[in-house]
Amino acid sequence: MSTQVANVPARAWVVTLAGAACNLCLGILYAWSVWKKALVDKPKADLGELMTGINVGWPYLTDSQGTFAYFVCGLFFAFFMIPGGRLQDKYGPKVGATVGGLCLALGCIVAGLMKSYLGLMIGFGVLGGIGMGIGYAAPTPAALKWFGPHKRGVISGIVVAGYGAAAIYIAPMAQYLIDNYGISTSFIGLGIFFAVVVILAGQLLSNPPAGYVAPGPAITPSASGAPPKPATAPTGDWLPPEMMSRWQYYALVFLFIGSAQSGLLVIANAAPILGKTAGKLEFFAQNAWIIAAFGGAVNALGRVGTGMYSDKIGRSPAYMLNGVVSALCLLAAPLIIQMESVVLLFLAVGIAYWQYGGGLALMPAFTADYFGSKNLGANYGFVFIGWGLGFLMPLLAGYIKDYTGSYDHSFYISAAVLIVAVALCRIIKKPVREETVVVERKRAAAG
Repeated sequence: MSTQVANVPARAWVVTLAGAACNLCLGILYAWSVWKKALVDKPKADLGELMTGINVGWPYLTDSQGTFAYFVCGLFFAFFMIPGGRLQDKYGPKVGATVGGLCLALGCIVAGLMKSYLGLMIGFGVLGGIGMGIGYAAPTPAALKWFGPHKRGVISGIVVAGYGAAAIYIAPMAQYLIDNYGISTSFIGLGIFFAVVVILAGQLLSNPPAGYVAPGPAITPSASGAPPKPATAPTGDWLPPEMMSRWQYYALVFLFIGSAQSGLLVIANAAPILGKTAGKLEFFAQNAWIIAAFGGAVNALGRVGTGMYSDKIGRSPAYMLNGVVSALCLLAAPLIIQMESVVLLFLAVGIAYWQYGGGLALMPAFTADYFGSKNLGANYGFVFIGWGLGFLMPLLAGYIKDYTGSYDHSFYISAAVLIVAVALCRIIKKPVREETVVVERKRAAAG
């Protein structure tokens, strides 16, 4: 028997905050530019040189090699969201969080011990990506099931904000460990730390009990005495095959590609770009991790902020607002780098991070709005494929950088993709089941 509770229970907030804590560790991906800056030196990589000192044995990488490990991680992350979502829906979020934390830790340790490009691919890329995908699939669906549709934007924003905020502390911590103890120690030490935190926080995750119905919004009658129309209309629960039979599913995947690719392009190259833009400003050139940490903060704020105003103005208007402003910044980025304006770079990068973070709050909310929350773990896993495909942009940018010496063309291509996604968002509508259409027509005829 289903019973709607009057107020959101305290347990719902425990699950939400525990989910954010898990994501604070899984978000190591957003600090990748710190490791990339330490590893990439194309002239030495072309000569096959190895590092010395505390990083003895590590090879130098080209820009495309440094980006490819990041790409592989993102790709495995995205595709393992699907089994991760099924794991969450069937066995609950504790299992997913535990398995994800252990895989991520193992991947970081393997990368640190192997001291090679292959080790980065297997450890950080494959094992790390698997751990992130399975672990990331656990918290958001669990938290959203405790809240009504009118809270989906802000709750998904809070949970995924942890992932975005991870770079705030991981970037400086990784830089400190790399500078003082070496690349290997940075991977191994952080891997062990992540495993402990994710597994412990994961034990606080849970789905609502059977029959639980989340409370609806507070009802304030209008001047005419009629209750207001809800911001988000209730929807049926769709199974993955049903969802994938509708064009709206593929539209959501492309919206994810558009939002993700532009942010991932900036995230992958934030530290190197600041190092170049800073020019003679030695402080920023020596501490390029600052822009990754700054981006992490804005990334997290963008998830919560976008989630909040999407609950007010709607998912599509929020997506279009973020996308248009970010596309303009991408088009201006080459000029900003040429001007060597650190202030404008931080502004442009901040907007890119906000848009990217906002997309990661909007897409689970979009998925729940369109296809219901019951099967959200599995459904969102399939939509999340768009995020993984977004990694093709930074990978392309790495090759463009190796051959042209700059990211200019990459910024222009990324802006164009984002603009197309904004145009698609303008026309996408919530799907309606055939039987619902028949019922509405009968009601209209009877009336």
